[in-house]
Amino acid sequence: MSGPVSDPQLMRAAIAEAAVGLAAGDGGPFGAVVTCDGVIIARGHNQVVGLNDPSAHAEVQAIRAACRELGTFDLTGCEIYATCEPCPMCFAAIHWARLDRVHFGASRGDAAAVGFDDAAIYDVLAERREPAFEVLPDVDADACRRLMQQWRDDEDRVPY
Repeated sequence: MSGPVSDPQLMRAAIAEAAVGLAAGDGGPFGAVVTCDGVIIARGHNQVVGLNDPSAHAEVQAIRAACRELGTFDLTGCEIYATCEPCPMCFAAIHWARLDRVHFGASRGDAAAVGFDDAAIYDVLAERREPAFEVLPDVDADACRRLMQQWRDDEDRVPY
């Protein structure tokens, strides 16, 4: 019994989307498409430079577009094709969007070789190094916890 298979045509669509971003000067060489049942429902390319937004990575842009297209924040049943292994932020976005599968081309090592090195972030997450910024926890934590309890107790809340 074989496992899931990646569709080269869908990866080529992600590659084409990255080329759009490169031609526009929007940012790095990254593209992504979100698919459902093998059909592309959204595209995104890196727009960090074009939008002055450090979170405007290809995967995040494609996820945002897919959520708008489908009218939901839950992309269960969908997959994402990305030209590169997702960075930690994009990995988290994929997780929170509940995508079923991620397909990627280049590795994070390939990205590091051209100047997109996420190693420091992985090291912070693995607690092998301190973050590059100061972290000040527990600022008015009780008030913040009350907000969480208020949300938890709201019978009309939409869990995610």
